Amino acid sequence: MKYKTVKDLDLKGKRVLVRVDYNVPIDDGEVGDTLRIEASFETLNYLLGQGCSLVLISSAGRPGGKVVPELSLAPIAKKAAELLGKPIAFIPESVGPQAVAAAKALRPGDIMMLENLRFHEEEEANSPAFARQLADLGEVYVDDAFANIHRKHASMVGIPEFLPGGIGFLVEKEIQHIGGALDKPVRPLVAIIGGAKVSTKIEVLDNLMKYVNKLVIGGAMANTFLAAQGHEVGKSKQDKDDYEIALRVIGDAQEVGVEMVLPEDVLVSKSVEKGPAKLVDIKEVGKDDYIVDLGPKTVAKMVNPLDFKGSVIWNGPLGITEVPEFAKYTHLLAENIIESGAPCIVGGGDTAAFVDEAGLHDKFTWVSTGGGASLELMSGRELPGLEVLEA
Repeated sequence: MKYKTVKDLDLKGKRVLVRVDYNVPIDDGEVGDTLRIEASFETLNYLLGQGCSLVLISSAGRPGGKVVPELSLAPIAKKAAELLGKPIAFIPESVGPQAVAAAKALRPGDIMMLENLRFHEEEEANSPAFARQLADLGEVYVDDAFANIHRKHASMVGIPEFLPGGIGFLVEKEIQHIGGALDKPVRPLVAIIGGAKVSTKIEVLDNLMKYVNKLVIGGAMANTFLAAQGHEVGKSKQDKDDYEIALRVIGDAQEVGVEMVLPEDVLVSKSVEKGPAKLVDIKEVGKDDYIVDLGPKTVAKMVNPLDFKGSVIWNGPLGITEVPEFAKYTHLLAENIIESGAPCIVGGGDTAAFVDEAGLHDKFTWVSTGGGASLELMSGRELPGLEVLEA
């Protein structure tokens, strides 16, 4: 499927409504991880180079359609301006007379950013009236918010009903990298899927089995697979309601010749908040243990840097990596992938956060800005934000 891109649009001197994803952590008014902000700059600079003025729109957090001061985009606008090296005027409303006046006053090269779209319940409800109010602030629409591309929100699917539009460079690259990893992989292709619930990943797992040579299950989701096979997982998070699904996935993998890897050794602790932790065989997990990471034997079965010549897709945390003592072997996995030189696509969300925190972002082929969106793309589903921008 082909989509209209920013290069397909008549942009010269136009006022462009740009949907970015600046949903980034803020602590005491200070912006933390800036990956998503900086990822939008290629598109913004291209538009500015076309003599455009820009109206940036984004959402952040889950304010439930109400104004929550702690979720204001004001500090994000300030940080984005600092990183971009250009002034960005922050408008403390998403729609209304102030936003209209500010948009009309823009000159080529000017940039403004509106307040958090989710302060209005109409955003998530995909209100046509709200979408129209936003659309009236621009002449052309560009969607560069990959992390929201799977959501049927007014700013994602409503605005294109009123304005000509296309995807930005970030969204285009996300599609190319994630889609290409499945369609034209370097084999063997290994998919490493972590996270919590099996039921929320079932479409992804089913779709991946059409493409991959090896499917690795990690994180809390692996506990459900292990428990379904009769292994003790102690107090670790699991979903008994998903046992049947887990066993079905194992059977399907065997049927189509996909090697499935589940943890053979794990790191366990008596607490999920702090160590100490010890390494045990999966058969040695006690009833009072929490599984907090996988072990080195399992890592070696995933990717052995000495002889691995394939490619990797990694989406979802494999352990409680927020606790340094519990991240040792997830770090080892990352190091093995890097040492092997294998092309590796890292899914967004917690996996991207771990990679960034470890200072390894630039060592992977591609680190996605979207957790849920990258999973939806891997599952083979159509993404609403893309469907409305088909060429």
